[in-house]
Amino acid sequence: MWWKEAVVYQIYPRSFADSNGDGIGDLQGIIEKLDYLNGNPDSLGVDAIWLSPIYPSPMVDFGYDISDYEDIDPVFGDLKTFKKLLKEAHKRNIKVIMDLVINHTSDQHPWFIESRSSKKNKKRDWYIWEDAIDGKPPNNWMGAFGGNAWEWDEKTKQYYYHGFTKEQPDLNWRNPEVKKAIFKMISYWLDMGVDGFRLDVVNYYIKDKKLRDNPKDYFKGLRPYDIQHHIYDRDRPKVHSILKSFRKLLNSYDGDRMSVGEVFIEPPGNPKLATSYYGDNSDELHMAFNFAFLYCKWDPNKFKAAIASLEQELKPGDWPNYTLSNHDQIRHIKRYEKGIETIPRMRIAAMLMLTLRGTPFLYYGEEIGMEDQSVPKDEIQDPLGKMYWPIFNGRDKSRLPMCWNASEYAGFSTSKPWLPMNKNYKKNNVEVEAAKPDSLLNTYKKLLSIRRSSEILQKGDIRLLDDPSGKVLAYFRIYKKNRLLILLNFKNEKVQFDLDKHTHPKTKTILLYSTDMQRLEGETIKLPHIRLSSYEGMIIKFE
Repeated sequence: MWWKEAVVYQIYPRSFADSNGDGIGDLQGIIEKLDYLNGNPDSLGVDAIWLSPIYPSPMVDFGYDISDYEDIDPVFGDLKTFKKLLKEAHKRNIKVIMDLVINHTSDQHPWFIESRSSKKNKKRDWYIWEDAIDGKPPNNWMGAFGGNAWEWDEKTKQYYYHGFTKEQPDLNWRNPEVKKAIFKMISYWLDMGVDGFRLDVVNYYIKDKKLRDNPKDYFKGLRPYDIQHHIYDRDRPKVHSILKSFRKLLNSYDGDRMSVGEVFIEPPGNPKLATSYYGDNSDELHMAFNFAFLYCKWDPNKFKAAIASLEQELKPGDWPNYTLSNHDQIRHIKRYEKGIETIPRMRIAAMLMLTLRGTPFLYYGEEIGMEDQSVPKDEIQDPLGKMYWPIFNGRDKSRLPMCWNASEYAGFSTSKPWLPMNKNYKKNNVEVEAAKPDSLLNTYKKLLSIRRSSEILQKGDIRLLDDPSGKVLAYFRIYKKNRLLILLNFKNEKVQFDLDKHTHPKTKTILLYSTDMQRLEGETIKLPHIRLSSYEGMIIKFE
């Protein structure tokens, strides 16, 4: 099960590397950067890439509104280039995970064009159509991107349902023909050699058959959508039978194909709900995204509680995962920034991600400390940003182009990019950081190298330890009879961690790694009183 030992790197293709100078990242650009990701001694060292949608799309929601499931949007390349990407990635032992957006399509998809052509069309029931009730929508469901979730179609005199923008009508998964068509499409990509899928909003697929109103006053947020308790338009029981069939399809292929689902839950999230999508006997998703860290304050006890909560909810055979940033959320460097302490904090965050039990999901640019940056009003691309500006600047700020070097447009493109460049790109880029031994990039490279060579980190169990001071996050990673002790000092001060004499054997302990470059790897660490410097992370090996 390669995905249990892998580190997955999310690429937002529009923003990673532009090979043809049109200001938009593309597949050839990704191919040209594969050696940066893996394959060379100096590579970052990730094992898989997850590509945000690259299918043909009107780009109302930048690829999450798909108009053709079995092709590549010309802005990114073509199928020939995608097959080349698969081949070149596999050559470097990099798995390729595609984004699977099957809750909804674009309103430009041939299926929907047929569906809305008349009430009698054979694909009418492929989407969710309902009559008006007293001249109004059939219920109170809201769209996640604003407004009512029902759009009136003047031609056929009915409403269709869209959980997001009106250009993204939801598929009717209660229709077996929809499932058949979608599964055929999934097989198309699996036959091509794709290694797995990230399933977009997997808990949205099935809606209440009776279309009952959602209760209100549940969660206070930016959008009207946030005030509803979404018990009838999300997390319906029938979705689990779809996922069981999906898992059987994956299992029918050689090569251990994987799946990870986006189970959206209001912050701070409910791990019990997320882990329910693993199935009763690990027969649904291989993993459901764990977003708990997105809502953790910079406090070791908050992270410890999130880890313990997830571990408690996982059933035997289930596998955890962690992420700190993605294309929909503010980057974690922004959440945890604190002047000159920011990069030391990022080293601790990197060490946390790469030493926990489970599969880490990294977001492009986090390894160089790419920062969020608000986008000027006239350059906003994100539909959420356009709708809620100036209250909310949108998701563009977490999707800025990757910073490769200090040249104009940061080596991302030879022309003006689709989103503004990060203001700090001249000092904060791959080329500059690769040359600095103490850079954040080299911290990631070192940690990824250690993880790749350690069965304990890849396969071992975890045992969380107590720290009465509330300053250190500490845990053992244990595999067979071997142990590593991980200590993470969350404070800008020297601290002492006291390891209980009952938790360690009388054996030699050596320093495998420290974020403090004054330490010598291989030096003996005396127990039980361990001194850590400011924002120091340590991996201690018990021999």
